[in-house]
Amino acid sequence: MRIFTASLATETNTFSPVPTDRASFEMAFYAPPGAHPETPTLCSSPVLVLRRRARTRADLIVIEGTATWAEPGGLVNRAAYEGLRDEILDQLRAALPVDGVVLGLHGAMVADGYDDCEGDLLARIRAMVGDGVLIAAEMDPHSHLTPLRTEKADILAYFQEFPHTDFFERGEHLVDLALRALDGEISPVLSTFDCRMIDVFPTSREPMRGFVDRMKALEGRDGVLSISLVHGFMAADVPEMGTRVLVVTDGDRAKGDALAERLGREIIALRGRTAMPMLGIDAGLDAALAVVADRGGPVVVADVWDNPGGGTAGDGTLILRRMLERGIGRVGVATLWDPIAVSFAHGAGVGAEIMMRFGGKTCAPAGEPIDALVRIMAVAAEGWQSFGASRVTLGPAAVVRIVGTEVDVILNTNRTQTFEPDIFSNLGIDPLEKDLLLVKSTNHFYAGFAPIARDILYVDAGAPYPSNPRTTAYRKLTRPIWPRVDDPWTAS
Repeated sequence: MRIFTASLATETNTFSPVPTDRASFEMAFYAPPGAHPETPTLCSSPVLVLRRRARTRADLIVIEGTATWAEPGGLVNRAAYEGLRDEILDQLRAALPVDGVVLGLHGAMVADGYDDCEGDLLARIRAMVGDGVLIAAEMDPHSHLTPLRTEKADILAYFQEFPHTDFFERGEHLVDLALRALDGEISPVLSTFDCRMIDVFPTSREPMRGFVDRMKALEGRDGVLSISLVHGFMAADVPEMGTRVLVVTDGDRAKGDALAERLGREIIALRGRTAMPMLGIDAGLDAALAVVADRGGPVVVADVWDNPGGGTAGDGTLILRRMLERGIGRVGVATLWDPIAVSFAHGAGVGAEIMMRFGGKTCAPAGEPIDALVRIMAVAAEGWQSFGASRVTLGPAAVVRIVGTEVDVILNTNRTQTFEPDIFSNLGIDPLEKDLLLVKSTNHFYAGFAPIARDILYVDAGAPYPSNPRTTAYRKLTRPIWPRVDDPWTAS
């Protein structure tokens, strides 16, 4: 049995001012065939799972192609997408004949000229290998599910958890289904239901915790092979943006259709009640300081909408500026994206005190730059943090302390949201010694920080992410969805 595997992934915020080019992929993660490390990345776990299965199954031959990932950002450069796509297609062509193609994708990649990059890639693969070859792909739920993808793929499976703590387990799940299908044990068919809505669905809290647990309990029973809730990605102006349910059954489309609709209608009934409660800047800081006064720190303050994981620049200063204005000390900030400030810190060296302008470089809504006398506390040729079993690069990085305070700011070169407390400790900051930890992330930080935090507060600073679908200026999204339309289920 011959299986080709590869990974091409990013999440595109079509409203972001930060372009995504070939260098963006090479900075974040790029592994040529056979060079993928033994640790997974968010969207490449099928490559590792298949590699490990081949060590224990004598009849399985795995041909690895390129695996690459760019941090979420703006529109992907057309030449970059086409070049990486064709690189993988050429590798597949050289590997033929194959029995299956198993991919690690994201599901929200948009390039100049391509609203549905994943659909385009799957269609080209199908045209190359023909109808008799199995095609399977793992994707992130913050993405899109298009008719082209369900037409060209035999199996699709999305992460079920948000934060995405299960990306490797879902890679194993996908590979298990693919191997069972190739062994003739199952005949997967795909069913979908369009919920005609978009919302935020954290599984770290109710009601989504219970919904996902029920969804998981249905898998593997009565011919139901896999269930995915595709959350959608509201920062993408594409025709198919929105929430959908995907069910994979063993040859029973009617059952799959009925289950997808039932689960989808449960999600519709939960609309407006699933997102984390969010506070304004001062209300969030007041609440955080009250917890510190009562129980001590650290308290995590999440800058929800200046989240590089959603494609923003991650250089917003609105919350940090207010902290400084209020004289709040003992703060750790992860991170502010500012390659220029990083280069200045490296040039000055550890221990130096310099006037520095940092943050606030990419767009007005994110706030003005901070101008301060800073002490260089640490520099690193490559900073990093964990994300589960994965290692995420910060690129060249530095820590600066605003003189006269205990406010330590991590400056990074590779844009990334905050995942784990070791983003601080790897650069010499003890997160437990801080009163407040200001992190740039919507919810992926939760699993890592919940064990050390006295409390976690979510702050809506009104930063540049298009967080209100009711008012976002979509041009390509033309079908009615909630909350843009109060009742899209009866709208024409």
